[in-house]
Amino acid sequence: MASLLLPLFPLLMALLLPLQAKTHWEDTQVLKQLKNALDPTSIPSGSCLESWDFSLDPCDNLFGHKFTCGFRCDVVVSGVSRVTDLTLDHAGYSASISSVFWNLPFLQSLDFSNNFFYGPIPDSFSNLTRLRSLTLSANSFSGEVPPSIGSLSALEELYLNGNGFNGSVPASFVGLVSLKRLELQSNGFAGAFPDLGVFKNLYYLDGSDNGFSGELPAGFPASLVQLSMRNNSFEGVVPSSIGDLGNLQVVDLSHNRFSGSVPAALFEHPSLEQLTLSFNQFSAVETPNSSGARSSLIAVDLSDNEITGFLPPFLALMPKLSALSLENNNFTGMIPVLYAFKTANPEPGMSPLVRLLLGGNYLFGPIPEPLRLMKPDSATVTLAGNCLFRCPTFLFFCQGGEQKSSAECRSAGPVIP
Repeated sequence: MASLLLPLFPLLMALLLPLQAKTHWEDTQVLKQLKNALDPTSIPSGSCLESWDFSLDPCDNLFGHKFTCGFRCDVVVSGVSRVTDLTLDHAGYSASISSVFWNLPFLQSLDFSNNFFYGPIPDSFSNLTRLRSLTLSANSFSGEVPPSIGSLSALEELYLNGNGFNGSVPASFVGLVSLKRLELQSNGFAGAFPDLGVFKNLYYLDGSDNGFSGELPAGFPASLVQLSMRNNSFEGVVPSSIGDLGNLQVVDLSHNRFSGSVPAALFEHPSLEQLTLSFNQFSAVETPNSSGARSSLIAVDLSDNEITGFLPPFLALMPKLSALSLENNNFTGMIPVLYAFKTANPEPGMSPLVRLLLGGNYLFGPIPEPLRLMKPDSATVTLAGNCLFRCPTFLFFCQGGEQKSSAECRSAGPVIP
């Protein structure tokens, strides 16, 4: 009988080994330190951390009556289980984690998002050498991000958004060579933004709602798909090198202090779909050599700037453009018929403008007939606050404000009949 079972012995051992695995003692210590650091009143009944009972082995009892959730274990070597994922539920936990010694060498993902953790990021996070994703979003962490974070060379995703971090982005971030996604928005970061051209895999970057200042760096990784830096204090010109980022789809630089001309390269980019440059100090728009025919842009927002001159005709020649906002600038001249046809009766193969916002400028002359014949539910069009010859408020696109006075219109330059 024994001889019959002998060939099955390796298979039986492989099946039994995970069941016999015990949590590495160092990992258990970190889990204990984490729970002990928490304000006990912030641990609600039924939450993950409420179920952690260290009279039992964590990994051997995971998903049972105790240790119901919050982390994952894997058998790494010699039948010993190591914590590889630590993802807390959004239960409102409150603690400073700086007293925890983060010695979890096999941890790949750490997610404390949407809780009330506070205080600084501990330097011992540098021990998490296999970490691929670090998510601290929507907490109350504060202070400067420690340079030691830059040593996490395996990190692919870093979410620091929605906290109270301040200071500058550490220069050591150049060591995050595997980084693909970086979210810094809604903090108190300040100073110059570092050149991130060294990153070869970064596809998503959001540094919005901070205090970054100075000029936007010219070096961004060619892999970038989305660039969001709205609501900062950047100034100077937008580097035309952004047009060389061949994978770019979304650019949002609104609510800054950029000036000069909007680069033509952005209007003939092969993949750019959304361009938001509102609430800046741009004074002109460069015309692309292709006149917009090669553009992939779907939405363009240049509202609330200081742009002068005529409405750029090439914007109406963009085949995919369906939303255009040029409100609250200093545009003058008449509304191009091209704008009216693209909104009311576009040519075959051209997407119609379902949103055309031209209010708050110095446009004059008659309203093009294709616009006058439009029905209210056909598109969103605004022409209020201009110098148009007649824009009666019974027309849906003339509602929302009176036309400017003759004196105000004449002061802007054009001679109004």
